Amino acid sequence: MIDDKEYTERVDLSCLEFYELANNYAGIPKTAQITASRFDEKYLELIGKGAKDIIVVTINSAGSKTYDNAVQAREALAQDGKLTSTRIHVVDSRCYSICYGYAVVEAAKKIKAGQSAASIVAYLEDWFNCAEIYLLTFDLRHAKKSGRITAAASVVGELMGIKPIISMIDEKTAVVKKPRGEKAAVEAAVEIMSERMTPGTPWLILRSTNTDAEDNMIEQMTKKTGKPPAMESYSGAAVGSNAGTKFLGVIIRGKARK
Repeated sequence: MIDDKEYTERVDLSCLEFYELANNYAGIPKTAQITASRFDEKYLELIGKGAKDIIVVTINSAGSKTYDNAVQAREALAQDGKLTSTRIHVVDSRCYSICYGYAVVEAAKKIKAGQSAASIVAYLEDWFNCAEIYLLTFDLRHAKKSGRITAAASVVGELMGIKPIISMIDEKTAVVKKPRGEKAAVEAAVEIMSERMTPGTPWLILRSTNTDAEDNMIEQMTKKTGKPPAMESYSGAAVGSNAGTKFLGVIIRGKARK
């Protein structure tokens, strides 16, 4: 919701159209999670089509009630005896945006290849147990107003050109480094992430409006890792409403946390 008008992202407006609206809006856009009733409708639709397994991957439960709603809908169907023999696997991604979007695409490929639901869920949980998100934030005003990226509140000195690198891993956010200037931020991020990522594994980039920095990041990370990003995408309304529209995100596979 922006200025009292509701939108469904990627239906009523594109990511770039969202950025334009958000940049011209003095407040903070509001977002709403998928409701339990919507999950109920989708579950019944798929059960009606004969689905034996339904795999649901949700945004980080630490930042949204979507996971809880997906579980609630599943439990309600089970209590009402409407699940029949269908198994619903609800997976908390513990991350955001293409960090789980990439995994969902890979999971879909595995489904088409005939892999079992159990093996696909295991793949998803393994990825989410290792995935790390890093934000290069070029304008913190929006993030500080939102309050959802807690590490942003600890950064001072924006007028000195500080462009902090913020990690988002599971439910925690932290300022990893505070370089000055966009060029220095990209260079520092490349060094940090190339050291933390598992060699040979895919990395992803999340774009917003800073095209020059994004292109620079892609060029440097590709040179450093020997491979281009496995996925590129623009941030959606949920991330943009809390991080703003002037940042870039990089996702890597690090060490297992559990």
